[in-house]
Amino acid sequence: MKPASPASGETLERLKLTIYLVPVFGVVPALFSLWHRQGSRQELAVSRLVVTLALAWVITYGLLSAGSYLSPGLSLRLLITNTLVTTGYTLTNLVLMVRLLQGKSINVPGFSPLSKRLP
Repeated sequence: MKPASPASGETLERLKLTIYLVPVFGVVPALFSLWHRQGSRQELAVSRLVVTLALAWVITYGLLSAGSYLSPGLSLRLLITNTLVTTGYTLTNLVLMVRLLQGKSINVPGFSPLSKRLP
């Protein structure tokens, strides 16, 4: 693959997609592009994946936090699991950023097929 020149649209596209993959904060521009249905096919696919990963993380985080609050006996275990889930979400986004910048596929098993169901 030929490296893109600094002024090319490909470099700007990759930068935009990398911003989408920033954990937690990148969800806002990804949702914006999905809401307005603007951007290339790859941009919309990455936006769907980002939203799917963030939703899965938020739901899991909420359930584990509620469980740790409601069950004092399992509290510490659930909070540790919560930390591991958050670390996994962050590392997944970082790995996807690196793969995107290398020009590789950013499919995540289990989440990519699920994200294709979003509008």
